[in-house]
This record gives sequence, structure tokens and C-alpha cells, in this order.
Amino acid sequence: MFDSHTHLDYLEDPASARAELGLTGLVCIGASLEHARNAVALAEQFPDVWATVGLHPTDTDADSPEVRAGIEALLSHPRVVGVGESGLDDYWDDTRRAAQLSAFEWQLGLAQQSGKPLVIHTRDKAGQDSAHRGVMDVLRGWPDVPVILHCFSGHPDMLRFGVERGAYFGFAGNTTYKNAQEIQEAAKIVPLDHLLVETDAPFLAPVPKRGKPNRPGYVRYTLEFIAALRGLDAAELERVTDSNATRVYGLT
Repeated sequence: MFDSHTHLDYLEDPASARAELGLTGLVCIGASLEHARNAVALAEQFPDVWATVGLHPTDTDADSPEVRAGIEALLSHPRVVGVGESGLDDYWDDTRRAAQLSAFEWQLGLAQQSGKPLVIHTRDKAGQDSAHRGVMDVLRGWPDVPVILHCFSGHPDMLRFGVERGAYFGFAGNTTYKNAQEIQEAAKIVPLDHLLVETDAPFLAPVPKRGKPNRPGYVRYTLEFIAALRGLDAAELERVTDSNATRVYGLT
């Protein structure tokens, strides 16, 4: 089973977390220069770990020529399989939209140049969708860049947009929450060959682990939940999502 998006270096014991029963591989996300370096180091240490490198939209206060140069230098590492996570985040009151847009466009350029997918983070305040609209607007200018809509929110317009674009959709532990009807509806209808499962560990632990720190091995609960939603055998969905992850990240 493949965890397509995790922050392994945030966990107290990364070595034991990546070796949990049933995991065959995971992608450790580099959300800042520091975490990108950590992700690459873990990928060098463990053959079942790969890394992305990038700058999270809420970390754009650290954006600088030096940070960009450091991330660009890491991008050519053979264990780096993606860019990001990048995108737009309007959840916080001090959103720095101009800085986020600049970093987003820069990372889209890196993804285009490298041929590696861009992992996209999109987050809004409840009842609002400015970040979702903004991400779609930006992506329309980069039609050929492969993208992963990480921790997909179920936003109906982004669902249609992503399907038409051929985006991959990552479903995290919040898919299993009782109030996640839009996410669950999306998980039922996303094209099967573009569906990914992820933990975003240590965040968003799925039911029955909700409220506890998330771990890569908990991706199984999300996969089993989506399999039930779609009326599929869990082993078959595991085969499909593993294949999707290895395809989008270029591991085959």
C-alpha cells in the first residue's frame, strides 16, 4: 500500500513509521527548504521513501532567492519525484496572496521544466472558495503541467476542472469524517485511474484514529472507506491506487 503524501520528517520516529505493516512506499513532502532537505535525506536512507521539494503557501514568508536556489538544487536529485506542495491558502487572516501566487507560479515552472508533477495545496475558510477559484485560474495558464490535487476538498467546480484537466486527486483521512459529504461524493466519482490515497501525516488521522497523530500506515483506513463507498474490494482498490501513485510520480 502506497501513501502518496506524508510528512514523514514531522514524526518522532520516521524509521518505524515508514516500516509499518502493509506499506510498500510513501512520498515525503518537502514543504519548505528545511523540510525538503529532510525529505531527501529520508529518501536517501530508505529505498521505499521518495521526496518532493517545494514551498508551502503558508511558508512563503520565508521565500527568497536563496530558498528558491536551494529547492531548485534539490530538484534534480534522483529520489525527488515531485514539486511542492504549493498552491493557495486563504484560511488564515494574514494571507499573503501576492507572495503565494509568486511562489505558486515559480513552482509550476519547476514542474514544467522537470516533467515532475506539482502537488497542490488548496485551503479556504468555511463557506468560502477564493483559494479554490485562484488555483483554477492559475492552472489555466499551465495546461501541460501534471498536477496532484492533494487532500481534495470535494469542491464541485474544482472536481469538474480537475477531471477535465486529467489531474490526480489525493484523498486523505478527512474523507472518513461524518461531515465530509462533498469529499465522499467526489471520492465516488473521480476517475479510478486518477485516484490516490494519502495520510498527510501527522495531520488528519482517519476514523477510527481521529484525534490522534496520524501515521503513514493509517492510509489503509482511508482506502478501505473509499473502497466501500465505491463498492469495490479493498485489495483491488489498493492495486489501482498503488499503480496510480507509481505512475504519476514516475516510479515505473
